Amino acid sequence: MKEKQLSIGMLTREWPPHIYGGAGVHVRELVAALSRESEVSTSVHCFGIDRDDALGYQLQSPYDSVNPALQSLLIDSDMASNLAQVDIAHSHTWYTNFAGHLAAKMHRIPHVITAHSLEPLRPWKAEQLGGGYIISSWVEQMCYESADAIISVSKGMRADILRCYPSLESKKVVTILNGIDTEKFSPKRNPSIEAKYGITSNYALFVGRITRQKGLAHLLKAWREVSSKYALVIAAGSPDEPAVGAEVESLIAELKSKRPNIIWIKEMLPHDELVALLSGAQVFICPSIYEPLGIVNLEAMACETAVVASNVGGIPEVVIDGVTGVLVNYQNDSEKFESELSQAISKVLSDESLAKKYGAERRKRAKAEFGWDKVARETINLYRSLI
Repeated sequence: MKEKQLSIGMLTREWPPHIYGGAGVHVRELVAALSRESEVSTSVHCFGIDRDDALGYQLQSPYDSVNPALQSLLIDSDMASNLAQVDIAHSHTWYTNFAGHLAAKMHRIPHVITAHSLEPLRPWKAEQLGGGYIISSWVEQMCYESADAIISVSKGMRADILRCYPSLESKKVVTILNGIDTEKFSPKRNPSIEAKYGITSNYALFVGRITRQKGLAHLLKAWREVSSKYALVIAAGSPDEPAVGAEVESLIAELKSKRPNIIWIKEMLPHDELVALLSGAQVFICPSIYEPLGIVNLEAMACETAVVASNVGGIPEVVIDGVTGVLVNYQNDSEKFESELSQAISKVLSDESLAKKYGAERRKRAKAEFGWDKVARETINLYRSLI
């Protein structure tokens, strides 16, 4: 007997064209993969205006001027009221966890959370959200502890969830690794793109948001000890809060005053340009101080680019030290971390054969272990287990 098609309400802050982080990429790709499966139908509920493929939610005056964390809770209340007809609410990040929580109570449906990060492990968010950080932390804890299932995007993330929220039943926390589309991300070097941005030598690449979590300041300090014959390309914008934005800007200005090949791309790169720059880089650098998995590491992996990354969170599940890249231990001693990071970067930049070896191994692993169809299948199996 054919099983009933499940209706899934996918709850997200980010949805095209407004995607700025890995959680948004994850939701977009998961919905696309689920759409290829006949067992589920998915409706997307997102922040902002309505889209052709999503129902948008936004506040009007005077509510759009209250604390941003409170704005999220008000939007979530509206979202929840529109989920009466779905079989499962699936929320992403604390921004929409409350919508899933309310929907579960109001409509008696299961609530699934995908954990992309954890508020207790991001204390610097207090600088960004002010008093709102207390609210976001409270919301996340309440929603996690009452959810029917929590998807962690790495084994390291699962361990973090159970450590932060010890009252959770461990069987409710299931690991389904992030995915990567190896057709969209494949080696496609384009010298014209490099020329557009003034890249004229072998280069290292950083792609990410300007936030303390991503460790860009550590990279910029480490780069002082890397040979000036190599270029550093930084594709980063939209600082989370003014202090970290000012710090990064100051460090970049300092490097630029001493060497010519520091290239800062502040705008979000179009997909084709991102793939071209990933493919052309001799090494991709991920110096995060907290990273549940890091989709951009998978993107670099699929483009056959070697990676130097910090040994935190779920990164070791993507980057195998000495096989697909180099891992650098992160600790509270910033100077030691930055020194070891510069050494690892220099090692890969100075040995093109090593970089190519790491890169080739990475793409093989991306295709074998991180396909989105696999993610969709495992997610559907989880949905079925809750009905």
